[in-house]
Amino acid sequence: MITKPDSPVLSQIEGPAARVLNPRGAAAALLVCEHASRFIPAALGGLGLDAAAARSHAAWDIGAMELSVELSGALDAPLVYSRVSRLVYDCNRPPHRPDAMPAQSEVFAIPGNTGLSEADRNRRARDVYHPFRQLLADTLEARPGPTVLITIHSFTPIYQGKTRDVELGILHDSDDRAAQLLLRAAEGSGLRAALNEPYSATDGVTHTLREHAIARGLPNVMIEVKNDLIDTPAGVNRLAGLLAPMLAATINELAPAGGRS
Repeated sequence: MITKPDSPVLSQIEGPAARVLNPRGAAAALLVCEHASRFIPAALGGLGLDAAAARSHAAWDIGAMELSVELSGALDAPLVYSRVSRLVYDCNRPPHRPDAMPAQSEVFAIPGNTGLSEADRNRRARDVYHPFRQLLADTLEARPGPTVLITIHSFTPIYQGKTRDVELGILHDSDDRAAQLLLRAAEGSGLRAALNEPYSATDGVTHTLREHAIARGLPNVMIEVKNDLIDTPAGVNRLAGLLAPMLAATINELAPAGGRS
């Protein structure tokens, strides 16, 4: 574990903390995948995790990055994604939240996050969260016209011993325009879709929407897909094929092509 307050979390060859794919995509949308990677920088000593925990959904959203890449291509939309495990820093949480660097994630204890000092937390935010936040803000500001912000996540079929029946969760914060349109578009898809399941804004999961879309008055939505539907290439291909036209219709309704310069 690193100890010096000024030591970088990521080495020069491990960075950057975030990247953008297809930055000049023509769609009136921007995709975001905050939990795209399970990578833990060498300086953090694996956070003390065993192999099972390091590979588990606790470390990342299984299938979310692969689905995001497919949707980026299908929609021709930019994709901003984190390259660091959410156990190092959850980029969908502000720095003051304890679960930005959780000491426990469902069944897994995270030893490397236990007893973090203020300097440790500030270092993680400095090197992981703030570069991600800045890249997302810069990418949004560079968009040529109205933009729908869409965040892509996945969730486990069972949580805390309880089976989840929903397959597609469509979440919103104070602006439900995109969520309501997407929910209607999901009818007939064959997916069990629900609004604000298996999480909602009350669980603190809409930080990216609040920080980057609602603050700018942009339409936005958070998508949650059950991870056993996208844990194989075939599953990712199927879900992307279902979601792309649904999202395209939602985007066109909220930010029609004629409104872009």
